Amino acid sequence: MFDALRRDERAIEGLPVRLVIALVVGVASLSVMMNMISGLQGLSVTEFDARPEPDVVTPGAQTLDVTVVGTNGDRVAGATVVVKSGTARIDGVETAKTGADGTATVSVAPSLGPNQEDGTLVIDVKPPAGSQYADRRGNTEVLVVRE
Repeated sequence: MFDALRRDERAIEGLPVRLVIALVVGVASLSVMMNMISGLQGLSVTEFDARPEPDVVTPGAQTLDVTVVGTNGDRVAGATVVVKSGTARIDGVETAKTGADGTATVSVAPSLGPNQEDGTLVIDVKPPAGSQYADRRGNTEVLVVRE
């Protein structure tokens, strides 16, 4: 059996071809993986923030202009702004969508409890569908102060 293997000279002929094929497949696989890794930037998520104006109000009927901005200060259109009770109270939840300028107008009527000098309204933002934005951190709250 070993004599037959020693006399067989074909094995050495196939070795360079197999090495070339392995090298080509390896380089192609590496190229695909590098392309996938560099394409991961498109899958990243950008945090945004809500900037209410005014950010300090008194109890009673108020109109808030909430601007939604990305990390670079770019305004976000089509986001849903949700204003709800924090330590200050409003009836239910108020929502509005941001326009092309990234601003939504919300009407609220905050109230404070007895012997409560101040409180806050909480602002949440829901990103536009299919966008790369997320709202994972807390947003600026609106301070309600008794006069």
